[in-house]
Amino acid sequence: MAKVLFILKRREDYHSVLHSHIGLSTGLYNSASFMNDMLVDANVESNLVVVHDNNCIDREVNKYKPTHVIIEALWVVPTKFAVLCKLHPNVKWIIRIHSEMPFMAGEGMAMDWIAEYSSYKNIILGINAPRMLDEVQTYLKVRNSWTDKETNERVIYLPNYYPQDYVSKKFDRNKEYIDIGCFGAVRPLKNHMVQAVAALDFANRIGKKLRFHVNAGRIEMNGGPVINNLKGFFEQLADTGHQLINHQWTPREQFLELCASMDIGLQVSFSETFNIVGADLISQGVPLVGSSEIPWFVPMFAAHATESKMIADKLLSTYKTPWLNAKLNQWSLTNYTNKTKNIWVKYFTGE
Repeated sequence: MAKVLFILKRREDYHSVLHSHIGLSTGLYNSASFMNDMLVDANVESNLVVVHDNNCIDREVNKYKPTHVIIEALWVVPTKFAVLCKLHPNVKWIIRIHSEMPFMAGEGMAMDWIAEYSSYKNIILGINAPRMLDEVQTYLKVRNSWTDKETNERVIYLPNYYPQDYVSKKFDRNKEYIDIGCFGAVRPLKNHMVQAVAALDFANRIGKKLRFHVNAGRIEMNGGPVINNLKGFFEQLADTGHQLINHQWTPREQFLELCASMDIGLQVSFSETFNIVGADLISQGVPLVGSSEIPWFVPMFAAHATESKMIADKLLSTYKTPWLNAKLNQWSLTNYTNKTKNIWVKYFTGE
């Protein structure tokens, strides 16, 4: 029987007041927690730890004695496995990759590290998106001269899971403002500026003032110009009553409360493998306009990331039938995560 240990690296900007003692409340941590809990519920022995760096891994593996260690994201230097694989020769190491290739292209060491990981026979690459799965399999099959069987065993599909704890929300059209949440780390591929223009267009159509909510606490992958342009955009609109509202990163319970206070969520990004922020919004009964990049998202409410008019149109149709948007997306997310659970449980139990 498998015994699974998830290992995450604590972010450098950890703050004991803002964050949990075991790690930051980030999408990666929450995602891993959901999968850990899902495996436990399915009677697979599993645990999750957050460590400071590479040097803490051996201690945690010795303590828990797992059959499988899941490293969440690319943070363990490949050469570290020369030591770890010798110390723990019977452990299967699974490196989970959470990004599509457009995002991965911004991580300068990613392709080198992925290739070097594949040199160790006890390392498996776990990919959470079908396109990225195909691309990594293509890359490593050529690089290592693997057979189809070897490729399918060494690069596997392990999608994200999300708990089905949903609530309903009453939509209030009598407010002076329309609150639109475009949450998540600020980075170019999240497409904040086009969505801000679309939200402004939509607010004007329905005769309301826009309150455009973002998370300014995490600026990543050259996201500085993005947040500067957002601030400048709304500063120039200051006399019109439209506002940009910045929120710091918070523990998940507080973030869900923030999500629940929104009228509509926006996640029309250029690249996604799951989009946990969108799932958080939907879980609180908040309707969502997203892109087709979100694998569980209902196409009826999806817009093209480069077309602000189309995004505004989808916001308008969502405004007219918010209950339909929320219910359909909750149903679709449930269907997706049920399939995810089956994939994970089958992999670790063979059933």
